[in-house]
Amino acid sequence: MKIKHLNLAITICIFQVNLQMARAQTDWLVDGSSYKAKVEQTAGNELEITNGLIKRVFRIAPNAATIRFDNLVTGESLLRGVKPEAVVKIDGINYEVGGLKGQPNYAFLKPEWLDDMTANPSSMQYVGYKVSEPKAPFEWKQVRNYAKGSEWPPKGVHLRMDYKMPDAKSLFKEGTLLPSEYGREKLYKTDFKTLDSEWKTVYSKAHERSSFQNEGKIGEIYTLANTAVYAEKKLDPKTRIVETTINVGTDRSKEYGAGITLVWPNKTIKFYLRPGGNDYDDEVAMFGLWDGKKEHKAAGGRQILNVSKPWTLRYRITDEAVFCEAKSQGGDWRTIEKLAPFETMPTHVRIGKTNGKGEGGDKKDNLGQLVRMQIMGYASYGETSKSGNVGFSEDDITVSVHYELYDGIPVIAKWLDVTNNSEKEITIDKFISEILAAVEYGSAVETREYNVPKPNIHVETDYAFSSFNVEDANHHAVRWLPDSQYDTQVNYLRVTPCLLNVGPEIGPNKTVESGKTFKTFRTFVLPYDSYDRERQGLSLRRMYRILAPWTTENPLMMHARFADWERVKTAIDQASEAGFEMVILTFGSGFNIENDSEEYLAKMKKYANYAKSKGVEIGGYSLLASRRIGNGQDVVMPPGQRPTFGNSPCIESRWGQDYFKKLYNFYEETGFTLLEHDGSYPGDVCMSTDHPGHKGLEDSRWEQYETIQEFYKWCRANGIYLNIPDYYYMTGGNKCGMGYREVNWSLPRNQQLVHTRQNIYDGAWQKAPSMGWMFVPLTEYHGGGAAVTIEPLNEHLDHYEMMMSSNLGGGVQACYRGPRLFDSEKTKGMVKRMVNWFKGHREVLEGDIIHLRRADGYDLDYWLNVNPNGKEKSMLMVYNPTDKEISKTIKVPLYYTGLEKETHVESQNGAVSTHKLARDYSIDLKVTVPANSYTWAIMK
Repeated sequence: MKIKHLNLAITICIFQVNLQMARAQTDWLVDGSSYKAKVEQTAGNELEITNGLIKRVFRIAPNAATIRFDNLVTGESLLRGVKPEAVVKIDGINYEVGGLKGQPNYAFLKPEWLDDMTANPSSMQYVGYKVSEPKAPFEWKQVRNYAKGSEWPPKGVHLRMDYKMPDAKSLFKEGTLLPSEYGREKLYKTDFKTLDSEWKTVYSKAHERSSFQNEGKIGEIYTLANTAVYAEKKLDPKTRIVETTINVGTDRSKEYGAGITLVWPNKTIKFYLRPGGNDYDDEVAMFGLWDGKKEHKAAGGRQILNVSKPWTLRYRITDEAVFCEAKSQGGDWRTIEKLAPFETMPTHVRIGKTNGKGEGGDKKDNLGQLVRMQIMGYASYGETSKSGNVGFSEDDITVSVHYELYDGIPVIAKWLDVTNNSEKEITIDKFISEILAAVEYGSAVETREYNVPKPNIHVETDYAFSSFNVEDANHHAVRWLPDSQYDTQVNYLRVTPCLLNVGPEIGPNKTVESGKTFKTFRTFVLPYDSYDRERQGLSLRRMYRILAPWTTENPLMMHARFADWERVKTAIDQASEAGFEMVILTFGSGFNIENDSEEYLAKMKKYANYAKSKGVEIGGYSLLASRRIGNGQDVVMPPGQRPTFGNSPCIESRWGQDYFKKLYNFYEETGFTLLEHDGSYPGDVCMSTDHPGHKGLEDSRWEQYETIQEFYKWCRANGIYLNIPDYYYMTGGNKCGMGYREVNWSLPRNQQLVHTRQNIYDGAWQKAPSMGWMFVPLTEYHGGGAAVTIEPLNEHLDHYEMMMSSNLGGGVQACYRGPRLFDSEKTKGMVKRMVNWFKGHREVLEGDIIHLRRADGYDLDYWLNVNPNGKEKSMLMVYNPTDKEISKTIKVPLYYTGLEKETHVESQNGAVSTHKLARDYSIDLKVTVPANSYTWAIMK
């Protein structure tokens, strides 16, 4: 018996030790304080940045590259292959930054392969690193209530890794895909404005309109789809690059697709576009090749080409091989096929439509419909320069790659600095600032009509715009692409989206003067540790609380319907009495921030001074996009495209520059501390070459975004609150829409209540309560009459209270839009009571929402606000949208409150009870909610 008791004691002791060890490693979403970021050189040639939640490891010799990216919570390896750390396109040339070559299989990365992998001499070469603390990218003036514990800059570690330029000669030795003219003699070039005598044109006799010159435009081919129309000329024997640019237009032919044919006396080679695909991939555009012996109906492998833009095809002829290469307009060169070296040079070149072997003659049957396409240009170039005076020296340009890892969250930020040390200006055409060969989501052999999910990693940037939603707002910069090096993937077309590629889709095309530095936007990578929607949402919300802590500012805000002095004074007085903290001169009020007259600015300063005397902040509304200025000041969109909102001025036009000068001046002169910036810059491009702030299309988005984000950062540094209906959180925005459709506020009042709680419930998956606004139409909005409005307020007091409880009960502020907040002592009493209740429980109400039951109008709906760091750990809000009282026992999950054993529950009616937590950290709580009412309970 003694032995049994001893064994039991040992078992209990071991259990207690294991329990203590488990508690020592806490869930970071409950308490992340123990997860501190650090950088260590773990081996002679490896560098590690980690915080106990994620880990990124770099091999720093023979060049620097990420070789591990691990989720330490799940134990998963997130990386399956080595890629460059970045790519920067400078003066037309793509330079890889770091990276290692020679991985034999991109499905996984074995450690023993690393020692055999080599540096690419044509990549930028690693020269060293420096470790420091994070620095704030801009200032945050902390002038109002915000979440406790918010720090700026966030705590963590900053790692900078520096790279120098490669030896210019290595670009040629390594076969880097360079611009055709780089370091080469130009032998011939034409854009077909004219057609000189060197060209011989051949066209089909099958149709009287067949021609290489249509409606006066040389190079425009008009003919039946399966007929031959082309131009031919002799080829200089010194030629080493031959290229042509093709717009396929309406042509959807296959073997008769337009291309470039090299001609010998006894053979031909044709490299071309097949816009109609092939027999097994009909209408799927791809490349074609006749290599002189056989036909490749899917040259370069089966793929899907976007032929809405022109493509440039070229042969690059070397002693070792002949490369068939292609690039889309604005894209980069890529090798499609590699041929054996030529024994003799071709004598002629043909461009245009030929048969599948590059010969003339029409198809014997099915000539097809008339099509229109265009050969836009042709050029040939000779050998590379022998002088060596090409490109940059090693020290002319420095690229610094920055990484920041933060305490307590599994988020790593990354950005680039490109410093021009040379004596001439350079152009940053494009950049890719993050490249990760990530482990794919799963196995998908076929992908024809349905998308394959991307890896379980959240990625966003501070280059976000044009949406309430984070993924949509970042689609201009964040892409999950197929990995062309991943040959062993199970997907038949090799299009699994498993290669993270982060960079602007257009531009920046930024000129950098000698001695200056260009900074990219920041990318934030958050590997999820679960596929659970709630946990993913909590992870994202925690990231915003730490990396954009101004989003926790959550003032109660009245939208004053009129901007004249007497009614503004009334609004300020009532806001002060009721405990509201801001008044905004709302849209349609008559407020005009663009009026920069001394008289108007003095008037607005009077408003601000009066508001301040009452302990209330004041601000105003301004519309930027979604309007037309005219006189050449609006964006000039590419053919076939429209501005996001139908109309929009160009920020870099003269009008746009004057507009922002007025904004800066208004806030400097008046003392206003709030801006609702409606129709913010949505990312529209502009083709104008007359606007003073940008050169043309390629730099138009970058320059416009730079202007608006600099203004928002200035606002953040000066304590100006920003309501912006777009995803500008990372550049200083305080609040965006929680998610609502404006016309819904012209529905009957009881329907508005259900929509309110549905919008909050849905919006709070990705946003903390303080990040989103809702709407309360005190007066009529978008029509609907008396059935939809709250005015007269004292006649709809119950509804008014339910609207306040639905918003404040989720920690969400609404646009209370009208001329007044109360119209009687009874109304004022209700409003003050609700405001005082909210402020009394503000800390927990502004915590994260745990989603329990979405509003549906026929039963109770409820959510749980949690704040594990507060005395009030959670508050359960329960609403009854029906006409009868409902009693129900609710299972309340308390895991994310930090409570472990028991909780003291305080109900709205004052009853207090103690509950033991079940093994899943939940309690069962019985609630009774009167008809068309609400109740709450606090867990401490």
